[in-house]
Amino acid sequence: MTKEDVDRWLDAYVEAWMTYDRDQVEALFAEDTAYRYHPYDDPIEGRDAVVESWLEASESSDSSGRDEPGTYEASYRAVAVDGDVAVATGSSSYRDEPGGEIKRTYDNCFVMRFDSEGRCREFTEWFMQRKSP
Repeated sequence: MTKEDVDRWLDAYVEAWMTYDRDQVEALFAEDTAYRYHPYDDPIEGRDAVVESWLEASESSDSSGRDEPGTYEASYRAVAVDGDVAVATGSSSYRDEPGGEIKRTYDNCFVMRFDSEGRCREFTEWFMQRKSP
């Protein structure tokens, strides 16, 4: 993986999140992926389970919850790539209603491992909410 490959994957990640399109989410992850919403979570294992979690079709407490369209935005970029492992940082911002004022912003760090086809096979997220001014 190159930094450019990871940045393209991150753009596809944001697009999949914005659309909640099943095919786009599936395309991001390897069949045997392990996904953590928090570093201390047990991983969600397998692409199908990750997709269900993203789409909130699962009753799992690990589900992130589906965000209402127009209430969030995000941007992430790779900061380090070593072979199949990448670290990315960025931010995500949320509104209480579509088009409303940004109410919460989070700084994010992702640690990812990719397979030979550029699909993520391990994903762990760290995030911290910014203090309000």
